[in-house]
Amino acid sequence: MPKLTIDGIAVEVPANTTILQAAEMVGVEIPRFCYHDRLSIAGNCRMCLVDVEKSPKPVASCAMPVGEGMVVHTKSDRANKARGGVMEFLLINHPLDCPICDQGGECDLQDQAMAYGFDRGRFHENKRAVKDKYMGPVVETVMTRCIHCTRCVRFATEVAGVPQLGATGRGEDMEITTYLEGALSSELSGNVVDLCPVGALTSKPYAFNARPWELRKTESIDVMDAVGTNIRLDARGRQVLRVLPRINEDVNEEWLADKGRHAIDGLRAQRLDQPYVRKNGKLEPATWDEAFAAIVGRVKGLSGGKIAAIAGDTADAESMLALKDLMSAFGSPNLDCRQDGAALDPAVRASYLFNSTIAGIEQADALLIVGADPRKEAPVLNARIRKRFLRGGFPICVVGAATDLTYKYDHLGTGADVLAKIADGSHAVAAALKNAKKPMLILGMAALTRADGAAILAAAKAVADNCGLVKDGWNGFNVLHTAAARVGGLDVGFVPGAGGKDTRGILEAAGKGEIEAVYLLGADEIDTAKLGKAFVIYQGHHGDRGAHRADVILPGAAYTEKDGTYVNTEGRVQRALRAVFAPGDAREDWTIIRALSEKFGKTLPYDNLAQVRARLAFVNPLFAAAGKIKAAEWQAFGASGAIAATGFDYPVKNYYMTDPISRASRTMAQCTEEFVSGGSKHKPSDPKTGTHG
Repeated sequence: MPKLTIDGIAVEVPANTTILQAAEMVGVEIPRFCYHDRLSIAGNCRMCLVDVEKSPKPVASCAMPVGEGMVVHTKSDRANKARGGVMEFLLINHPLDCPICDQGGECDLQDQAMAYGFDRGRFHENKRAVKDKYMGPVVETVMTRCIHCTRCVRFATEVAGVPQLGATGRGEDMEITTYLEGALSSELSGNVVDLCPVGALTSKPYAFNARPWELRKTESIDVMDAVGTNIRLDARGRQVLRVLPRINEDVNEEWLADKGRHAIDGLRAQRLDQPYVRKNGKLEPATWDEAFAAIVGRVKGLSGGKIAAIAGDTADAESMLALKDLMSAFGSPNLDCRQDGAALDPAVRASYLFNSTIAGIEQADALLIVGADPRKEAPVLNARIRKRFLRGGFPICVVGAATDLTYKYDHLGTGADVLAKIADGSHAVAAALKNAKKPMLILGMAALTRADGAAILAAAKAVADNCGLVKDGWNGFNVLHTAAARVGGLDVGFVPGAGGKDTRGILEAAGKGEIEAVYLLGADEIDTAKLGKAFVIYQGHHGDRGAHRADVILPGAAYTEKDGTYVNTEGRVQRALRAVFAPGDAREDWTIIRALSEKFGKTLPYDNLAQVRARLAFVNPLFAAAGKIKAAEWQAFGASGAIAATGFDYPVKNYYMTDPISRASRTMAQCTEEFVSGGSKHKPSDPKTGTHG
């Protein structure tokens, strides 16, 4: 390990460490524009120049490996003069857009210009101007501001896996563009805005909405998929104006999927802000007392077997616990959090977790994907798979549809029967998995929601047992969920009790009149036509499918409007904090259920959030350890049976519209038109406003 001195501080670092990385290890900050920890080194901007003794000229610290005995000065007159010259060149063509630029107040160029900028301009020739490029509905471009750091190009190629950005021309004619002048077709495209150190790439939906110092910042969890991406909600007044990722190395690193970032405008549309009661076939506004009275009048007196509850995909653990306790008070065993009917075994936690953990993907050396499309179902997790793939020595095989996952793989076939062949060792892939040190299997919801889902689950377990996926210190059996609420619901025990009915059973019984009352906790992805003449109570935040069928609507709070607990696909318990208050008469979900229980004379034993969470920890101690993962015990699960040779029906057909929030989002509608419906690939600028259509 070479030893060197940085600003008088002696440090020993691993070989191949760059000067910039070594400086960060001792707390010395070196300015940079093009360098980024998670991207390859480009050495474009030259802002990171440092003074190295015995070097004839300043050295770009981001690209220079350390050497034994090297003496580096980062704050010498020579280094500061070099950076000042670089800054002067960068500002030659940069427009004076700071007062109208959305990057204002968060701009790296502004910050570095304060430290190294010259107090006047010496460039009198004509400045260059660059035509703006169209990059899709979520990324706005003002390319005259671009300083050619190429962060966006490297991100698109390396992380997102869509090599659609690049540079054309040379010298002052160089431009960053999508080669075919089309939209950037990646579910992670919004991250280029975070990476851009200037205002060349900004958020199109957020354009001209607010300045950063006007916003309240709240830490939360993304519920648009089951990854549990850590996010920051920026709000002003009663509106969430933007969502940014928070760094969590174990979950999302620093990336955020486009739906989690841009679907928030759906929080302002089609909202349920007051109770409704159906009278003479029509939903009419009502007070809380009237709504509760309608529910009590219809449900009271029914036996527990005639009452059922289904939880939706974005329900928090607190509300599911409260509803489960209320159903128990009614004596009803008919409840389920698996509204898609997935054949998961709630009794064995290892059967429904991503046991390798998301960060564990980087340790794996072989991967088998069955009935999952990680690119659409969990874009951030898919980026982690691509990251491991780029390191090499990571063969990937897929059973299911042959789609573009942004990395190469061997397609084994579309039929689920291939899994049975791997399980019994008759397929060549079985030997490859056995020879791997840390093999992985990812089982998707498309495999588990089939009629033979339980048999597929059993076959997947057989693969894990027979091919060495589970061994000391490693569990390569993984289930990739698509719903943020699913693992939390299973951990709470929001599943059928003894003799109870699951989602399919509830719908069938309701259609036959055997179940007379159904409580939908944000459950919008079921076939409501199968509910027959049952009395339907819908508690949720959007006027979506469930609300259209409801007899009584109880307005709840969205994930940005309540303190909630969510458990991601790997079993990590995480807390979301309230950023804004719910609109109108809407209330936090567990409080609604608590108030309703009182009307039935079955008052639930908690009055505040702390008491609810204490009850959560009592039901399952895992809820007491927020942010942590506890390895699940490997036990028997699944049910043997025949597996049909048919393909998979993937749950995410349109990535941009999978839940009530995204279906109400104008931005997601534009993305659907662009990327799903085959909209215009290039929309020219409006000559009047200068913006794209």
